Amino acid sequence: MTEGEPRKIRIVCIEDDQDMIDLIRLIVTRRGYELVGWATGGVEGIEVIRREKPDLVLLDLMMPDIDGWEVYQQMKADPELRHIPVIVVTARAQNVDRILGLHIARVDDYLTKPFGPSELIASIERVMSRSVQTEPGEE
Repeated sequence: MTEGEPRKIRIVCIEDDQDMIDLIRLIVTRRGYELVGWATGGVEGIEVIRREKPDLVLLDLMMPDIDGWEVYQQMKADPELRHIPVIVVTARAQNVDRILGLHIARVDDYLTKPFGPSELIASIERVMSRSVQTEPGEE
């Protein structure tokens, strides 16, 4: 990063499908974001989030060890992680899942698979513009 150049948004992706991780990496890096870590399970995902302390987490709900909701709950219970925005990226497209995510759990956004590159980028930009307005400790 050169002086005057904006810092890249650092993203962690927790997703049990390696092909989906590769697709997300391609989409976000083409946009100038940085995929600083990924995991194919929730337990490993929490470790990656704690290690990297990213600007944003893309989180699948259905994973083999602990599900995305458990990862989300652990993040929100940790003072060092609770401010990190989370976009749920899932195949669970039912309205009840979306309402649970956005209004009950209060994730920052909810994106259903399959999605297009522009949908993912729009979601990231929407969430990151809100997170700049409310820095950690202002919530």
